Amino acid sequence: MKPVVVMLSVNLALAGVNILLKEILNEGISQLLIVVYRQTISSLFLLPIAYFWERKTRPQLTAYILFLLFISSLLGLTLTLYLFLIGLHYTSATFSCAFLNLVPVNTFVLAVLLRMEKVDMKSKGGRAKVLGTLVCISGNLLLILYKGMPLTSPGSATAKINGARVTVQAETPGKWLIGSLVLTAGCFMWSSWFLMQSRVCKVYPCQYSSTCIMSFFSAIQSAVLHLIIDRKNSVFIVKGTFAILSLVYAGSVGSGLCYVGMSWCVKQKGPVFTAAFTPFMEVFAAIFDFFILHEQIHLGRTKKLLKNVMLWQCYRVSDDHKWNVYPSVGKGQRSKGVCSEAKGISGRRLS
Repeated sequence: MKPVVVMLSVNLALAGVNILLKEILNEGISQLLIVVYRQTISSLFLLPIAYFWERKTRPQLTAYILFLLFISSLLGLTLTLYLFLIGLHYTSATFSCAFLNLVPVNTFVLAVLLRMEKVDMKSKGGRAKVLGTLVCISGNLLLILYKGMPLTSPGSATAKINGARVTVQAETPGKWLIGSLVLTAGCFMWSSWFLMQSRVCKVYPCQYSSTCIMSFFSAIQSAVLHLIIDRKNSVFIVKGTFAILSLVYAGSVGSGLCYVGMSWCVKQKGPVFTAAFTPFMEVFAAIFDFFILHEQIHLGRTKKLLKNVMLWQCYRVSDDHKWNVYPSVGKGQRSKGVCSEAKGISGRRLS
């Protein structure tokens, strides 16, 4: 019961992060600037945790490990977050969260193409993987190509946030298509990061330390890209209490506590159990979109949400999906702050 509560809380918090980021994007703050501050706050937040929990069991950092962490941060943090924020700017929080369901699909397809995963069509698990892949792809195509009739009033209403009334901008087909393409690219980057992490976990299996280092690298990468795109140093200044608090929340909670919660659930129940709760992020984001941002809810998105919730139920009750995760801590070991030894650890088996 505890992992269920943790994952529901994580997805609720991440949905709130997306809503807050959508609002500060509407205020004109640069996407890369958001990534810079978010990853800086995340690295500072995780630094004491990594230092105290993993200082006695952390493997020595080498040039090869730093190279892997640098590439991993570029794929999974810098480019993924940047593309996701661009897509979020052109669409909505509900729509952007829906695209996250493509991540396990892309990861599975890439793993099969790279011969990191085998599909046995004679087994129930193999057929379930293929069926789940087709359902996710069809659901996202439905979300892109079909909106359906509006189920709520037009988005001419204004949302009151931080004492100010913000007018919700109407959606245009051109921006919707651009946002869809950018989100697709972001999901591909995120899927590539999962494959990259399978190697990182073998040579440096300390989740807090590796995430702290990757967040630090991502902050530097995003700052360099931001200076290349816009060389005005004044752009680095974030004004407004709402924007500052949103970035602090996104960094400490969205990239800090949420990751710790998901990592704990992966150790307890496995990655499939953890990823199966992703559809609830869409549900929470849709609720926030409607009640806070007063955005329209369309029939097509409602059908997609219902389909993903049903798919979550299928994954939850399935016993055929087995993942190889980090070894559990033995009775004689400390359950808190323990890093598994790098030697003999196998990578995650992608489903």
